[in-house]
Amino acid sequence: MTDVLVVDDDLAIREMVALALEKRGYRVVRAPGLAAARAALREHRPDLIISDIYMPGGTGLDLLKETRGLDDPPPLILMTARGTIETAAASLQEGVFDYLAKPFDLEVMLARVQAALADRILAPPVAKEGPESLIVGSHPALVAVYKAIGKVAPMKVPVLILGETGTGKELVARALHRFGARPGGPFVPVHCGAIPDTLIESELFGHRRGAFTDAQKDRRGALALAHGGTVFLDELGEISPVFQVKLLRFLEDGVIQPLGAEKGEAVDVRVVAATHRDLKAMVAAGTFREDLYYRIAGFEVRIPPLRERISDLPDLVAHFQARFQRDLGLPEPGAPSPAVMALLAAHPWPGNVRELGHVVRRALIEGGSLEDAGVLARMLSGAEPELAGSLPPQSPMSFTPPFLPLEDLEQAYILAVLSHCGGNKTEAARLLGIERKTLARKLRRPEGPDPDDSERDL
Repeated sequence: MTDVLVVDDDLAIREMVALALEKRGYRVVRAPGLAAARAALREHRPDLIISDIYMPGGTGLDLLKETRGLDDPPPLILMTARGTIETAAASLQEGVFDYLAKPFDLEVMLARVQAALADRILAPPVAKEGPESLIVGSHPALVAVYKAIGKVAPMKVPVLILGETGTGKELVARALHRFGARPGGPFVPVHCGAIPDTLIESELFGHRRGAFTDAQKDRRGALALAHGGTVFLDELGEISPVFQVKLLRFLEDGVIQPLGAEKGEAVDVRVVAATHRDLKAMVAAGTFREDLYYRIAGFEVRIPPLRERISDLPDLVAHFQARFQRDLGLPEPGAPSPAVMALLAAHPWPGNVRELGHVVRRALIEGGSLEDAGVLARMLSGAEPELAGSLPPQSPMSFTPPFLPLEDLEQAYILAVLSHCGGNKTEAARLLGIERKTLARKLRRPEGPDPDDSERDL
């Protein structure tokens, strides 16, 4: 019989996972924390470990590192409700088999268990600890980005980041650099869309004195400055067909020739590019070279827009509040009111996370907190201050949101209540008058009830 060790300090989740495994014929050992997990490992070697990341006595990453030192270590699946790019990258590079964001579908978890048992992996190098998290959120679509970064970062392959404006493409590029093979090397960003076509060659390749009228001294380009590190070409879709040829040549031979130079020089650079445009459509239209597309897109990472991961709003708002309180020297703001969170959840966010950051910062500067729905409504709708200011600040239903499907408004209200409860799902479920597992299902699948929700969702 196959043995599985399940480690989680949340009794409900630990039992839900364990019972689902036992129904499939696995023998399960339960542990409420790191100390109990260590004791279980001393007594018996499981075939697989499923562990929470954050728990009493240590983390799932600690457990992962300890199991790597065992002979024939069991595969490990980590699960967390507070996923970050740092934990995902560290766990994947340490050798975790998979990384699941709560709430997750138990059928998905069981499928990953089968895959883990069928395919044991070797442990890559340990990731170094880094500073504050680059990217915030635990939505499954964002966790997929974390996992992609963790896998491709150590590989010297060009990466193309795709995503709408404001989704955080440069943050993903910096994460690829931080968790890459040469994090100590330079990271040089170049915003291709902001540089005139006549200057971009000099910006990337450099120039020699006298190469053109204003070239009064030698200048190293971004590619030379990024030697031994990463160059980030933001908004690559904006470069002209003429320069596309020159960039393709560099990608093929790794040699740059500054303007006015008689010979080229080799540089060792990892290229990461990003765009909000559909490069495949541009290739079909003949405005972007097909050979350049395949050269630059050695691996693609797609970032979901904010409207597709609204469940991350509470974490994002808390992140921005803490940052702007620190950076602007503001007093500690209170928690956002339910009305404010409902307004934020109902907004379409065309500017994505960048727009959310601007809204939070302005709200803190103007009102000192995120408690007044009237101030926020004026910012989001452009309404007159007198009209917006007349909205009651505390009632979640006292505003007029954009017209949305009923399911979307339901999820917006649920998120508002969850934020009001400080992320405590048990308390939020009590206030909403529903069971905790129903709350988890509604957060993950706003499209409606599942005919068999008795054990599928955490």
